[in-house]
Amino acid sequence: MLSKSIAERPIRVLIIEDSAFYRQALTKMLSSVHRIEIIGTAIDGADAIMQVTKQRPDVITLDLEMPRVDGFVFLRWLMKNVPTPVVVVSSQSDQASVFMALELGAVDFLAKPAPLSTSKIMEMRDELIAKIITVSCIPIERLNPRILSYEEGLSLPVLALRRQGRKFKEIELVVIGASTGGPTAVQSIVVQLPKGFPLPVAVTQHMPPGFTQYFAERLNKLSHTPVCEARPGDLLEKGRVYICPGGYHMVFQRSRQEVRIQLNEKRDSDRYVPSVDQMFSSACEIYPGRVLGIILTGMGNDGKIGMRKIKEGGGQTIAESEQTAVVYGMPKEVIEDGVVDKVLPLSHIAREIIRSISS
Repeated sequence: MLSKSIAERPIRVLIIEDSAFYRQALTKMLSSVHRIEIIGTAIDGADAIMQVTKQRPDVITLDLEMPRVDGFVFLRWLMKNVPTPVVVVSSQSDQASVFMALELGAVDFLAKPAPLSTSKIMEMRDELIAKIITVSCIPIERLNPRILSYEEGLSLPVLALRRQGRKFKEIELVVIGASTGGPTAVQSIVVQLPKGFPLPVAVTQHMPPGFTQYFAERLNKLSHTPVCEARPGDLLEKGRVYICPGGYHMVFQRSRQEVRIQLNEKRDSDRYVPSVDQMFSSACEIYPGRVLGIILTGMGNDGKIGMRKIKEGGGQTIAESEQTAVVYGMPKEVIEDGVVDKVLPLSHIAREIIRSISS
């Protein structure tokens, strides 16, 4: 019998989870998809190392808090010896652990629902399946992206912005959108912004409720610029970075000379929450022609409509290049739509932001 083509081959998944309940639940939900083959389960990192060495899975789902060898030790071993896309499946209480895992090379994460019930577990089925299918296509060389420090960013070469004959107005707001692979990409940019950065920066990162607050707190500790999770009515201030809370959409309202943040609740029909498109579109209305829009790694097409509005309104646009994007979906969409002024590897984007607002 002829072998299946690469496109038809099942995605071979290893489940690493010390809870028998979650192992069974994850196995049940993933086994129902014809494109996914469960090649094994492991109860801890030591068991997982043996399974990976023997089975060589395409994707791994990983619990972090496990006996004997935990998820962090396993991740370090994996990325050094057998780099493989990893989706962390973690509880809400493990926020710090999740971001550490992302820095160690995990590509994405999913929050375990609470309380422990089969009905709640099955609600996350579609999202987990989508993440596994997406990360299975990630080239090995894009795993575990390195986060640049501000000092390293200073040494990067300055790239000339191709203005294509357009005359830009002075930028008043920087907006950044990202999804899968985004937390480390956003961190890499924000930590390179200098103290006294003269503009507000608004970030929409696809992330579930609860995790965005820790993400903002973590960035605030690492960065030269203050970072906070946005709250309703927050004044948009120069030199501050605002992270959209998970479960909401961040938009802006002008009252006289002040611009404040408004958080809109998600609707059942919303495909992406938080929505990059909603934030970008609102930014254009408040600062016509004076927005710098940036699309980073992520699956799907969120941000495509908003980037087009920024471009058509006279603002500036940057997309992360295929060279560094962990998942090239979102950048590819806006690039192919012809609404991007500059395509740059992640390592050059912070420097280009500074160049764009000072030229």
